[in-house]
Amino acid sequence: MFSRRVKDQKKRLSPKYTCVVSLTEYHRRIDALNSDDLRSLCKRLQITTKEEVNCKQGTSIKSELEPETFKPNLREASDLLEADQIEKLARNLPPRTIGYPWTLAFGTSKHGMSIKSLYRAMQGQDTPVLMVIKDSDGQVFGALASEPFKVSDGFYGTGETFLFTFNPEFEVFKWTGDNMFFMKGNMDSLSFGGGSGEFGLWLDGDLYHGRSHSCKTFGNPMLSKKEDFYVQDIEIWAFE
Repeated sequence: MFSRRVKDQKKRLSPKYTCVVSLTEYHRRIDALNSDDLRSLCKRLQITTKEEVNCKQGTSIKSELEPETFKPNLREASDLLEADQIEKLARNLPPRTIGYPWTLAFGTSKHGMSIKSLYRAMQGQDTPVLMVIKDSDGQVFGALASEPFKVSDGFYGTGETFLFTFNPEFEVFKWTGDNMFFMKGNMDSLSFGGGSGEFGLWLDGDLYHGRSHSCKTFGNPMLSKKEDFYVQDIEIWAFE
């Protein structure tokens, strides 16, 4: 009994083992933790990663919600979206937007065809924003941005960002993981997606001329009927 207490006391008093490694070795170990081999090993051992848990939880949350949840309350009527289109979009929005009313943060019919006005309307917003475009051919398409639009030196945003179209039927194009060219803005244009020199969706500074092309970021086809299109109207909705 006495000897056991002595051993326990020695364990408590013994210093913790510390391993000192070089900076190069530190980075090597970090890279190893992010390697494809480790991911494969996790799958073989049926170990679930944090990202997989979050994805499954998001899917579980949406599957357990009542259908009424996807009929959001719009603070004012949309001139571009029908009720069924709103419901379809709501089903694909990030979980953190669920339950919040849709607020029209910007509309070209109200604020004018100006990218400067668009950025000004985004100031003070802190939620994802949904951009809906109707072109001169009557086609409706757009993008969900993980954060409000802003002037940026490079691309910004997260994997919550996606593109969508209702032509010829509703489709959502989510992040492929191929690159991180989510969105980029300056006073001359606003763009979404990229890769191989092509944007998934691009608008000029007057919010009048646009272009859509397949891109690696979202794996989307052309969203509009024609690669180059003319904007009839734009709505941007926030969730607050």
